[in-house]
Amino acid sequence: MLRVFLLLILLIAGIVIGPMVAGHQGYVLIQTDNYNIETSVTGLIIILIVSLSVLFVIEAILRRVFRTGARTRRWFVGRKGHNARRHTKAAMMKLAEGDYRQVEKLLTRDAEHAEQPVVNYLLAAEAAQQRGDDIRANQHLERAMEAADSDQLPVDITRVRLQLARNENHAARHGVDHLLSIAPRHPEVLRLAEQAFIRTHAWQALLDILPAMRKVRVYEEVKIDALAYQGYTGLMDQIMENEGSEGLNRWWRGQDRKTRGDTRLLAALAEHLIECNDHETAQAIIVKGLKNQKDEQLLLLIPRLKTGDPEQLEKVLRLQIKQQGATPLLNSTIGQLLMKRGEWQGAAEAFRAALKQRPDAHDYAWLADVLDRLHLPEESAQMRRDGLLMTLKSPSQ
Repeated sequence: MLRVFLLLILLIAGIVIGPMVAGHQGYVLIQTDNYNIETSVTGLIIILIVSLSVLFVIEAILRRVFRTGARTRRWFVGRKGHNARRHTKAAMMKLAEGDYRQVEKLLTRDAEHAEQPVVNYLLAAEAAQQRGDDIRANQHLERAMEAADSDQLPVDITRVRLQLARNENHAARHGVDHLLSIAPRHPEVLRLAEQAFIRTHAWQALLDILPAMRKVRVYEEVKIDALAYQGYTGLMDQIMENEGSEGLNRWWRGQDRKTRGDTRLLAALAEHLIECNDHETAQAIIVKGLKNQKDEQLLLLIPRLKTGDPEQLEKVLRLQIKQQGATPLLNSTIGQLLMKRGEWQGAAEAFRAALKQRPDAHDYAWLADVLDRLHLPEESAQMRRDGLLMTLKSPSQ
């Protein structure tokens, strides 16, 4: 607009001033090596005005041409973006149908024009993995890595997930260690770490991430407790294999009070010590655990003990009955202890008390053996029949 305004001013000035200087137009000489251009001042002004007008016209034409080109480019880009959105939407429908070949094909078409190209490539990689095409999956991961620029976390997470799907467990473990160093509280990173650590038997590493899993609530508390138990028992297996009962005792003494007070872990430790043939230490742990609280897992281990002091165990069991009342398991356990000591009458009374509270095939069998020792064959045969009938009925129940 400014240029047009200036042009109008020049034209008006020419119209007003032109006649005034008609008789005094002056003389203009432009001389070069080969040419001499002679004209009046008025003629020169007219030439300049015409030249400017021509330049304005050329500028307007060029502007229109370039504007049309930019508009065309925007149209093409918009069309590709629209197609990318349409293909991505169709891919999600195919994903719901389980057609992974089409999912991969649709996600990679115009992926560079999608709203989130990285997401398209990562989903395409997972679709290729579902088809078992590792090569294509890796190609899509490479493209996602290029498109992600500095934000490589989604790519690294997907890579570890695919490695776990291929059972490349040690490679996944390496990837998980890297992820934990950059995103130690990311829920999906923690879930992948859990899988990688369990598969590679990295039990201490599993226990180390449990506080973070609790903090971000990756799972319910019951699930995390189960993982803790799996981690501790896995560590016990490794220590038992490498260092035996001495290593187990040394490791257990190094645990905190809360861990050493967990009766489930006490039972697991006692069971490992029994496997190491360290029955004395196992009995001490079981007795200490039962003095604090009644626990069925500890009670179930008592018949497996082979120590020179069964009276201590019987005393603890009698104290349990006195404090908390008789239960079928307590009576059955006492019966098994008395059987080992050859106290057949007491064992028979204990098994009868257990069966009176609830029928059990094992107690019927043990009572039958005790009755044989007491020379009561008819009653022994009856107990065996009752136990057999109960065993036959169990599957149908």
